[in-house]
Parts: sequence; C-alpha cells; structure tokens
Amino acid sequence: MVNRVLVIAGEASGDLHGSGVVRELKRRNPKIDVFGVGGDRMKQEGMNLIYHVNELGFMGFVEVLKHLPVIRSVQKTLETLLKLRKPDVVLLIDYPGFNLRFAKIAKRSGIQVVYYISPQVWAWHRSRVKTMKGIVDKMLVIFPFEVDLYRKEGVDVEFVGHPLLEGMKMDLDRAGFFKRYGLDPSKRLLGVLPGSRVQEIEKIFPEMLKASKEIAARQDMEVAVAVAPTLEERYFRTLYPLEGVHLIRGATYEVMAHADFALVTSGTATLETALFETPMVVVYRTSWPTYLLGRLLIQVENIGLVNIVAGKTIVPECIQARATAANLVREALRFLNDDEALEATRQELSLVRQKLGASGASQRVADHILRMA
Repeated sequence: MVNRVLVIAGEASGDLHGSGVVRELKRRNPKIDVFGVGGDRMKQEGMNLIYHVNELGFMGFVEVLKHLPVIRSVQKTLETLLKLRKPDVVLLIDYPGFNLRFAKIAKRSGIQVVYYISPQVWAWHRSRVKTMKGIVDKMLVIFPFEVDLYRKEGVDVEFVGHPLLEGMKMDLDRAGFFKRYGLDPSKRLLGVLPGSRVQEIEKIFPEMLKASKEIAARQDMEVAVAVAPTLEERYFRTLYPLEGVHLIRGATYEVMAHADFALVTSGTATLETALFETPMVVVYRTSWPTYLLGRLLIQVENIGLVNIVAGKTIVPECIQARATAANLVREALRFLNDDEALEATRQELSLVRQKLGASGASQRVADHILRMA
C-alpha cells in the first residue's frame, strides 16, 4: 500500500496540475502523506509543502546558473527526506532540469519514480529519453505524440490526457465578467497574458503593454491584463503605465474565454487560450545567451504549445527580436480587420482540443501512483 508520496512540482503550472493529483490521492486515501515542493493549490488540497514553487521559479540557462546554490540546497534537503520519511513513491511533475537529477537520487535509494508531464524531449534533448529508461518507472504523458518517443526506447509510458481538460472552469459569463471588472460591454476585448514569473514579465510585458494600448486605440477595444495568482496587482501598478488598462486577478480563464483576441506569453497559457478557441499571438523573449543556446538545441519549428499540438502554425509567433510592439500590433490587426481569418483560426483551435484526449488525467495519475506498490 502506498502511504507516503514525495512530489516535486517546481513551477506554477506544475502546482496547478499537481493539485488535481493530490486531491485524487487524498480522496482515495485521506491518511496518505503527500509532501515536497508545490504551491498554494497543492497545499489547499492537503500537501505538506517543504518548499514553495516561488523559491524555485528560475528560467533560462543563465538564470539557473546564478541560483545554483539555492537549487543544490533544496536538492540536499529533499535527499535527506528520502532517508528520513521514506516515501513509497516519488512523483515528479515537469521541471526537468531539477527533476531528472532527483530521479537518479530516488532510484539509488530504491524508491519508485513516476514522472508526470514529460520533459519536452520532442523539442530538445531527445537523448534524455534513453537516460529515463533506467531512472523512471512510469512515464505519464499528456500529449499523444509523446508515447512513441518513449516506447521506442523501452520506457514504460502511458498517455493520460491533458489535465487542462478537467480544470478549466469559469465563474462568470461574458456579461457578468464585463460588469464585475468595469468593462464596456459594447466593445471588443483584447486579452493580455504576460506570464507568471517576474523574470519573464520584465522582458516581455513592456512591449505587450505598448502594443495592447495601440491596438485598443485603433480598434476601440478594452484591454484586460490577466495577473497570475503567483503575482500581486501592486507589482504591475508600481512599475508600469496602466492608464486605460484593466488588471484582472483571479479570473484568468475568463480573460482567455471572453477575449476576442489575445497576446499570450509562450507556455501553457497558449494551450489554455486555444481551448477557449480564442485567436492569439504567441510572444516570448528571454536573455540573449539563453535564446542563442536554446536555438542550437531546439528541434522544432514552433515554440508555442498550441502550434506544436496542432502540428502546424495556426497562430503567429513573435519570438525574441520579433517580440516588439510594432510586430504585435501588425499581427493582431491582421486578424482583427479580417473576420474570416478570425473564424478560420477558431476552427483550427477547435481541433486542438480533440487531440488532447479525455478529461480525467488527475484520476489516472493517482491510480497509477497507488498501484506502484
């Protein structure tokens, strides 16, 4: 019987998807001890947090190098917990740079390892698949095309569906959303999703903000900036000129769903926005050393998850040097001035949902963990 599970989810998306797994584990066995690295959502479901995701939210090669002492300290503490609390299973959620190293440590300790939400080996580091054969007992993937990659290398893998399909719930319809946040219901809405980490927001948001104001002025639109739950509104109000812009915290899905068009930072948010069939531009910018090194390693044409899942470019991407206000305005107006282009994109986005399997990923992951004994 599985009584103790050590979970490591090193970022906000892992906290979101991991919370469903914790909830299902607790539903099946209320006495199960779930502890490790997570966020507020996982804590609310009953997980004992040793570290919060905010303490490990570093991105990019250069940024990770700067924080190596912190990362090593966390690793040492968790390694000690393996010996003291002796979990039956280690559940690793995404966050590959840290989690693949920890998987080796867990296996040396004789603990079974379940990996949920695969590292993006289809984009880069395909050689990682070979190393996982010896350190991961069960790989649970959320994209159907990932199965063959692991199966060819002899890794025990199963497609469980995408967790987004079970948790994208809204409290407000369009009328209620516009009324609560003081938006003009006679105008179209431009959604802006700048990300969940200060580090990426600092590089991306100024251009997104400048572009959104120009688009709104030229199209007579309202602008709603979705503030991630890991951030406070005062961060934006202190640093950025927000005249004519509405900050929305606690209703990110409503922003995605009710927007007529969106500017979205590359990441899970592009897939979430796609599931609401909202046309968008994918935006991303990082440090130049990180970007240049990434381009040497990345093996896919697109970086937006929505385009990767679709298997083709269905929404434009403005990456690095192209992530300028002028380019964002140009791409957005190309759609907003063409109703046929908007509708065609919505049709393409509707097909993305069909590729993500059936709802219930968290239940399937919990079942696999409890069967590991």
